[in-house]
Amino acid sequence: MFIPPGRRFVPAVVLALACGIAAGAEPATAIPLDLPAAIALAVERHPALRAAAHEASAGAAAVEQAGRLPNPELAYLREGHRAGTRTTTVQVNQPLELGGKRQARVAVAQGALDLARSDHALRRQALRADVIDAFYTTLIAQERRQLAQATLELSGKSLEAVAGRVAAGKVSPVEASKARVAQADARVELERAAADLAIARNALGALTGESLEARELAGGAVATLPAVEPLPALLQRAAGALSVRRARQQLALRNAQADAERAARVPDVTLTIGSQRDDQLAHRQAVVGLAIPLPLFDRNGGNLAAAMARSDGARAELEAAELAARTDLAAARLRFGQARGEALLLEHDVVPEARSVHELSLKGFEYGKFTFLDVLDAQRTLFQARSRQWQAMLDAWRAHAAIERLAGPAQPD
Repeated sequence: MFIPPGRRFVPAVVLALACGIAAGAEPATAIPLDLPAAIALAVERHPALRAAAHEASAGAAAVEQAGRLPNPELAYLREGHRAGTRTTTVQVNQPLELGGKRQARVAVAQGALDLARSDHALRRQALRADVIDAFYTTLIAQERRQLAQATLELSGKSLEAVAGRVAAGKVSPVEASKARVAQADARVELERAAADLAIARNALGALTGESLEARELAGGAVATLPAVEPLPALLQRAAGALSVRRARQQLALRNAQADAERAARVPDVTLTIGSQRDDQLAHRQAVVGLAIPLPLFDRNGGNLAAAMARSDGARAELEAAELAARTDLAAARLRFGQARGEALLLEHDVVPEARSVHELSLKGFEYGKFTFLDVLDAQRTLFQARSRQWQAMLDAWRAHAAIERLAGPAQPD
């Protein structure tokens, strides 16, 4: 097809712009992953949460089915085989449920649906807490790797200082051997920190359903801990915790099952309506019947006793859930406060002091004021202080995740 020269310019410009935009655009994986995005990915993709959602959908269908009436029965009966002497009966049998069986059946299905929805909410809340734990475990593993890298660089500077003093004949070559051993230890620690970071990234990627090999985490240093409510306020929230709510719904389901077994003790009747033709008399007559079971041998007593025992057990489980929620929440809040206080103390007091001691000892060694053993001790003390700081931060974040697992977020997302 012929395109006029004036119109050929428009597609070329559009193509050039599209190529320019495509070339200048950054891939989606280059965007750092922050905690809200990680939680959203996990909620959207995690198979356990999808399974719980399907179970809730199945429960809704079961509620709809439980309200259905029993189907009627069409019956055909012929007595005799010779023509002119046969009797033929056509009838419809309709079971009639008595004692509130249908309402009880719907209540049981509704209780199961409420329980399935609670399980879904619990899994969502637990998944959110797992993502928080894994996210900050990865961030702190990243900080530990940087710490190990910095320690390796420090050991390299120490080795250079020792080598200079050995060359000047001021210290024994044994000191250089010690410095090389310290550098090897730092290299091993760096490899261990890198492996821990890879494991943490894999764990977070398994929760979010996304590969994190080429994607950085947003957050950088994790020095800022979230605000947590005081213990009395948290204990008030414990009464409405999802685990307690699920235990209440479990009790409601058991009570509904007991009511259904109680309703099953009332016998149902079957109403029969039909027509009978007698060939010998050559006429047709209506048939009406009513069948009533006689509860002589089975009055459903065993099933009712079992359902009532399960109801009592569910009531005890509710008390246990309330007690566990209060106890675990108090323990998590205390762990958070202790870990947060330790992390702040290490950050503001211990780590700066240890860094200053290491710098002074290294400089003093260069001037012959300290032995290399003093330098190694100062280096080890600095590394341990920084490691304790990040471990305290991790403990605080894990306690925060435990609080959200038990009581839910202070502001639901």
